[in-house]
Amino acid sequence: MEKLNINQWAAEDRPREKMANLGAEALSNAELLAILIGSGSAKESAVDLMKRVLNDCKNNLNTLGKKSIHELCDYNGIGEAKAISILAACELGKRRQKEKPEQRPDLGSATRVYNEMHPQLQDLDVEEFWALLLNQHFRLIKKVCISHGGITEVSVDIRIILREAILANATILAVCHNHPSGNLTPSRQDDELTRSIKKACDVMRIHFMDHVIITDGQYYSYYEQGKL
Repeated sequence: MEKLNINQWAAEDRPREKMANLGAEALSNAELLAILIGSGSAKESAVDLMKRVLNDCKNNLNTLGKKSIHELCDYNGIGEAKAISILAACELGKRRQKEKPEQRPDLGSATRVYNEMHPQLQDLDVEEFWALLLNQHFRLIKKVCISHGGITEVSVDIRIILREAILANATILAVCHNHPSGNLTPSRQDDELTRSIKKACDVMRIHFMDHVIITDGQYYSYYEQGKL
């Protein structure tokens, strides 16, 4: 029976497609390594080749990482470039173990939102509107510029804000924008936008923490002013 190469497999069985659809954790070690080397040989697929290599390492990635480039090149289908890719991945895995998790900033107050965003907004001569997407511990997941606009106002699509929050799995949302004029007083449009965002967050069960208006040296917090 003729052996199928990876391109002839069902889409859900191909390592790259499988990772895209199910995440890296759904793949075996051989499948992950097959993505790195890209192809096998005329006799076996990249997955089968890496299964054979791993079997010789007693399926231990630590043992694989101790192989030399020369030893890996002894396998039909693995040249120097592929051997280097495999060992580079093993080295990255080893280095990752030594790294501490990234400490995400705590944005649980208007002051902290101001301190995070002021350097980015202080010198702008037009308004920008940002969404700060937070986890349940008020740690920043991601900050997104929603709109870059005029001197006195920006146009903000609330659907974009909510979409970004949902895609980031955020449970808490804060928003902010700058007033280039230096006037901290919220406009009628600011008030209406804040109310609309609050309503949308309530529907989606996302906690709307605050809307902070930033000038160079001061801020206005809807939460601290009792308007949320």
